[in-house]
Amino acid sequence: MNALTMGFRMTHAIDPKDKILQEIGDISGLNLFHNQVLVSIYQRPEKTAGGIILTPKTQKEDQFQGIVGLVLAVGPAAFVDDSINKFHGKTVKPGDWIVYRASDTHKISVNGTLCRLLEDSHIKGTVSHPDLVF
Repeated sequence: MNALTMGFRMTHAIDPKDKILQEIGDISGLNLFHNQVLVSIYQRPEKTAGGIILTPKTQKEDQFQGIVGLVLAVGPAAFVDDSINKFHGKTVKPGDWIVYRASDTHKISVNGTLCRLLEDSHIKGTVSHPDLVF
């Protein structure tokens, strides 16, 4: 069993990906350098599908301790294999949900949306839906 089948699935009025993309708006003027990846932080809504209400404090913690986000932009050298081939063909693209360690990121706000900027090597993996990691 996973978080989605155990009732920890969140109640989303709008698909989380659509919500983030609506909130951030146009970022076409933003250019990332080297191997940087821009990620919008996934913030859980106030209620799970099973009816559990998350406190405002719990929701606020996502802003600082969030470990999953939506890829918004990828620098030109991100996931480019180097001499030791550490990526072995792995990559992410805008629209992917990724898992990362919050302490490996730089907090920034883009168009009023909380984001993280991190190096490609700090991405731990991808998930099909952000609720899977909570």
